[in-house]
Amino acid sequence: MRRGIVLGVLLAIGGLSLAAAGFQAPARGPQGPNVAEIEKVNDRLYMITGGGGNTAAFITDNGVVLVDTKLAGWGQAILDKVKSVTNKPITTIINTHTHGDHNGSNEFFGTTVEYVAHANTKANMQKMDAFKGDKSAFIPKKTFKDKLSLGTGSDRIDLYYFGRAHTNGDAFVVFWALRVMHAGDAFAGKTTPIIDPNNGGSAVDYANTLAKAASIKNIDTIITGHSPMMKPADLREYATFNSDFVTWVRGEIKAGKSVDAAAAEYKIPDRYKGYSVSTFLGGIKNNIQVAYNELGKKKK
Repeated sequence: MRRGIVLGVLLAIGGLSLAAAGFQAPARGPQGPNVAEIEKVNDRLYMITGGGGNTAAFITDNGVVLVDTKLAGWGQAILDKVKSVTNKPITTIINTHTHGDHNGSNEFFGTTVEYVAHANTKANMQKMDAFKGDKSAFIPKKTFKDKLSLGTGSDRIDLYYFGRAHTNGDAFVVFWALRVMHAGDAFAGKTTPIIDPNNGGSAVDYANTLAKAASIKNIDTIITGHSPMMKPADLREYATFNSDFVTWVRGEIKAGKSVDAAAAEYKIPDRYKGYSVSTFLGGIKNNIQVAYNELGKKKK
């Protein structure tokens, strides 16, 4: 895909910087091809990193299900890694949300693949320049509102929607037989939340959405949006972190602080070791502004 389109996707999702703390930059040699890395979760499930969001590759009886397709131009890198572990074809692609670092290579996999996402994610993708005209063929046609099951038996995948967080269409993807969840960018990593209000994201609802996801039983491993794999305890902690953040914002509003003043004094609470302040989508000032707007405080 042309360089201009790739840059357009990046700009459309807020000028994401792969240098943001706690996130993985894509592996790429000087003037060389895009190169992904693959990590085994178990014999049937792999995590493919580099080039944007973490991709999951689930090997079923009938073929391979991918969760997220990274930035535009990374389809071949994903396929190369899939081929290193199985000869089965890719049959299904699940997009956890609307951003171009998670659906940018949908087109590479063609129109014979079934594309799946939350209904709000489909609506958000329809607004993206990358999916206009004949590119609309790579927008998910199969959608769901609250829950959707794909496959049966040990191949079963359950998709859940628990409310607004990173966007208004974040899907939590559960591989039941393997006790693994892909959380997308609702849990991108242990950073301040990445909130996209232009695609329905919410600071106030974030913690409750995560708490509902964390209540799913029989999960041992969580594939995050951009960081190494984590545990359910990490997701529960992240829900509390987001709840504490909104409580702090309420205090700033009560104290009459402006958004700029609040952003200048924000610090990660000492209890959250290893957390960092994300610079994605406007960073902490954006988070605070979104929360102020939701809580009824006018912009200052």
